[in-house]
Amino acid sequence: MLKTILEFGHMVRFSHSLFALPFAIGSMWVAADGFRGMSAAATAKLVLLILGCMVTARNSAMSFNRIADAKIDAENPRTARRHLPSGRLSRRSVWAFLAFNGILFVAFAWLLQPLAGALAVPVWLALLSYSYWKRFSWLCHWFLGFSIGMSPLGAWIAVRGEFAVFPIFLMFILMLWMGGFDIIYATQDMEMDRKQGLHSVPARFGIEKSLRIALASHIAMLALCVGFGIFWSMGWVWWTVTGLMTAAVLYIHLFRKSNDLDAMNRDFFLANVAISVLVMVGLFVWICLGGNVDALY
Repeated sequence: MLKTILEFGHMVRFSHSLFALPFAIGSMWVAADGFRGMSAAATAKLVLLILGCMVTARNSAMSFNRIADAKIDAENPRTARRHLPSGRLSRRSVWAFLAFNGILFVAFAWLLQPLAGALAVPVWLALLSYSYWKRFSWLCHWFLGFSIGMSPLGAWIAVRGEFAVFPIFLMFILMLWMGGFDIIYATQDMEMDRKQGLHSVPARFGIEKSLRIALASHIAMLALCVGFGIFWSMGWVWWTVTGLMTAAVLYIHLFRKSNDLDAMNRDFFLANVAISVLVMVGLFVWICLGGNVDALY
């Protein structure tokens, strides 16, 4: 039993939750105004339900991706040892895992807010659909980023029960960052994507141009961060976060001594975690220093 649980955890690459989870936690913290005036019980319920939505949504998306890509993965030496092609998990068990997480996601959303509950099924279906974008559009990288980027908006709605411009900005910042990262990640499979007729930026434009496109996506992300800080007068906290993010982007894209793509992917994995945590900490500090939540609409 424990071995099976570990296999499912490995299949959904639980460690990659660190990309989006800090954005969602930061958005939740701001939306709740640092949980001022909330009881400990209400705070615990809110946090646990939002974390539950995050985990089950990601589990659903990753398990469906493994089902949708099973044949593609089996033909690719890099992915042939994944759980379905290698037989470590059965297709039936992964479908059951997907359904279980989908039911929990919808249930958790309804327990949070009526609007969150009403949006749960459309959002869940959108999360699953990203697995097919690579079959018809090289914009798939940014749709993946958009799917991940919905997390801070979802966390905001879970707390406030309404939309706001602030978490939408966070959503697009995360979308551009993750879209650029996914392009770099996809350089590993450029030849296989071309062979299998799949659409990706590397398959269409080659590695050199793809790295430039990834850089452009990350520059656009930094530009949004600047606009974010100016529009809401975020002060020194946000400018510190933006400066550190800029340093990370410049280092990995321009100043790294190694051109090895595997090393670049490892560096970007660490940068993803660092940038997500920086944003979360920046939002935490901003609220603790008296940030005005009512001005964020």
